[in-house]
Amino acid sequence: MNFLIINGPNLNLLGVREKSIYGEVSFEKYFEELMMMYGKINLEYFQSNIEGELIDEIHRIGFTYDGIILNAGAYTHTSVALGDAIAAVKTPVIEVHISNLHKRESYRSTSFIGKDCIGSIAGFGLDSYRLGIEALLAHLD
Repeated sequence: MNFLIINGPNLNLLGVREKSIYGEVSFEKYFEELMMMYGKINLEYFQSNIEGELIDEIHRIGFTYDGIILNAGAYTHTSVALGDAIAAVKTPVIEVHISNLHKRESYRSTSFIGKDCIGSIAGFGLDSYRLGIEALLAHLD
């Protein structure tokens, strides 16, 4: 199985930015743990702060991979184009967020990508990604 985790804007700063919301562990460190946990799955990781690059990556693997775990960051609340990219591909996508969006600013409760994903997971810190992998495995089973 081939799964790709895609992180959007500012998530390259995990472990450094707003530690009270996002924690103290870098995503690269957490990704190493995920790869050890799921050694039988080919896990890959892509991050960009640029909306078009995220769309290009969804297009690149969206017909060949088994699943995508997507944390679109702030693009979740602004990008119709990301939602269109998800709708255009066949690979199932799980939307994940580190924080509980409903406990934050009201505009973060709106997702422009959620309707095109098979599900959404939010509020479990970095563990949201593991839960996303588990949800994809259950969906594909």
